[in-house]
Amino acid sequence: MSNRILVINPNSSASCTQGIDAALAGFRAPGLPRIEVAQLEGGPPAVVTWRDWFGVAEPLCRLVEREAAAAYVIACVSDPGVDAVRTVTRAPVFGPLRSAVAAALARADRFGIIAFGDPSLPRQRRSLQAMGVEGRLLGHIPLNLPMEVLTDPAAPRAALVAAARRIAELGAEAVILGCAGMAFHRAAVEQACGLPVIEPCQAAVALALQAVVAPQPAQALAQAAE
Repeated sequence: MSNRILVINPNSSASCTQGIDAALAGFRAPGLPRIEVAQLEGGPPAVVTWRDWFGVAEPLCRLVEREAAAAYVIACVSDPGVDAVRTVTRAPVFGPLRSAVAAALARADRFGIIAFGDPSLPRQRRSLQAMGVEGRLLGHIPLNLPMEVLTDPAAPRAALVAAARRIAELGAEAVILGCAGMAFHRAAVEQACGLPVIEPCQAAVALALQAVVAPQPAQALAQAAE
């Protein structure tokens, strides 16, 4: 099995891919699986519409069939293609939205999401409904900014902070950044709003590392006996 975790950005934004890669720098360490970030060739500029969401599933499947890895992360916070990709590999496949919700609920009873745009809301709500946690959502605020604005180091900061503070005012106890393009801003938003801020690709890679690194029971028993 390949000793890497492959993180795939399904959109064609180079700045988004770079932001994801930078956000995962802290997960790279000697002795751990390599974390590689790839971009889906021919992907949409951003996964905005349902057509975008469904359209990346088959290209993602083909990429995973070509690229062996110990685990995969589909780096879009609408989890496009995750269920389809799971049919073409035995390796674990993680969606950032579901991973981020799990991370948020490990730290808080109620959470809010800062979404990429209005079209993201129904897709994200459907995932929350499938997880049985829609009632834990307090605040679902779309920014409606272009991807290249969102990934700028400064341009979207005020809008992100205002959305996070609004979510805090609504009574949420954690904030999920609802687009991988927001990765660069996590620390600043957390400091500004005073709540834990979850970056979904980090949450997904943390689960992927746990799945890949955790010893199997027989292996653990053998190590304990040594």
